[in-house]
Amino acid sequence: MNNELTKISDVRDLFNALSLSNDFMNHQGTYNGVGYWVSFYRSLIDAQELHKNVLSVLPSLETINLEQMKDSIPIEDTLITSTKVVIEERIMRGAIAIRLDSNLDECLLINIAASRGRQVDKPELEFGIISPQEAFVEDIDINLNLIRKRLPIPELQVNETTAGTLTKTKIAVLSIEGIVDKKNVDTVMQRIKDVDFDEILDGSHLAQMLYDDSNTMFPLFLYTERPDRITSALAEGKVALIVDRSSSVLITPTIFLEYFITMEDYNMPWIPASAFRLLRIFAVAFSIFATPIYVAVLTYHYELIPKDLLETIVTSRNLIPFQPLIEALFLEISIELLREAAARLPTKVGQTLGIVGGIVIGQAAVVAGLTSNILLIIVALSALASFVTPIYKMGNAIRLLRFPFLLGAQVWGLLGISILSVFLMTHLIKLTSMGHPYLEPIYPFRMKDWKDSFVRLPINLFKSRPVNLRTQNTERQAQTKKSPNKKNDFNE
Repeated sequence: MNNELTKISDVRDLFNALSLSNDFMNHQGTYNGVGYWVSFYRSLIDAQELHKNVLSVLPSLETINLEQMKDSIPIEDTLITSTKVVIEERIMRGAIAIRLDSNLDECLLINIAASRGRQVDKPELEFGIISPQEAFVEDIDINLNLIRKRLPIPELQVNETTAGTLTKTKIAVLSIEGIVDKKNVDTVMQRIKDVDFDEILDGSHLAQMLYDDSNTMFPLFLYTERPDRITSALAEGKVALIVDRSSSVLITPTIFLEYFITMEDYNMPWIPASAFRLLRIFAVAFSIFATPIYVAVLTYHYELIPKDLLETIVTSRNLIPFQPLIEALFLEISIELLREAAARLPTKVGQTLGIVGGIVIGQAAVVAGLTSNILLIIVALSALASFVTPIYKMGNAIRLLRFPFLLGAQVWGLLGISILSVFLMTHLIKLTSMGHPYLEPIYPFRMKDWKDSFVRLPINLFKSRPVNLRTQNTERQAQTKKSPNKKNDFNE
């Protein structure tokens, strides 16, 4: 039907084509001898608004004409036009079209779109204890409101565009004028325009089309449901993308270490914040390397195991008929199956399955002699450590990394783990996010940006924005006179 509409040049033919759909209403009426048509999709409009603020106005008019109706109807978003493309777009967004028999090619378009959707609720994936309890929803205007409440400045610029020849998905590109590097905004806008696809259903769907490198398992756009994270990113000089009907917002450009940072890190003193951040990074490294090192040591490097521990390991594996790799793969795949099943089932059933299934399968595997209890502990700790990653998409990448390292450990032992680590670091060094180095500030090494990397230094040291963003205004603190020393004031 969309292809047929593009060939129509006459407005009257457009309404005839739209009438082929059963939910399109094309009502004809007469008032004071003047015939009129009211056309709309009943599934897109607010029927109460139609009767209360549109149809109720007609009896109060002395004469019916579009200009007088536009001035009398108490709705701001109105437009009189005879342009077919505009009429089609507005109707598909929830507007009604009013035409008079005297000129059926001219329409009064009134936006009375129904606002059906979720209300603002707590974050689900990035829940915080001492952070704001608001999360984005699927409505682009509500999401913009959540951001503008936190950034009530005219410099916050919103550039709107659309993508998807079928879905006509609205996309808002946000940045702060005077801070952001305009090249980043231009690059994002150009890449969105270059997207040639019929459907854009979600922000992550769009992000994959905008990546610098699509052949990577690592996310190059940070996908967040927290308005405070978006506010912080915009203040740093980054660009945010709001995709209509998506419950999260995209941030670009990003760096690798940013995916292990939570907004709670900035809501507590810098020492515990740094300790918890280091704990997350250690947990990620443990999740990737713990099981492969177990396989490598038992296969090639027995001499690395202390004698007291070696006897315990030999005893635990005495009746196990499989090599360490098969034993590890059995447990790792079982954990992944439980995790995936728990995520797809209803919440209460999923929680029960995850807890009971893990205990039952693990205990049964040890009793049956399919795996050792030591490896069971290591795999369980690795799975637990992988949940520490605050960004879900990065957590998925960490989960998958264990398997190639397991194979490398089986083939070459610790040498295989070292070789794969070099390949991994090379891949991360080559990655870019909107042209910016992904592994910054590690590579290229930038000392100024280490204040918010592995550790988070005191807030009063955050005097400049990240170097890699190349912002127009690098200073984050106003140049004001220093206040008198509080200790001296007290003594006086």
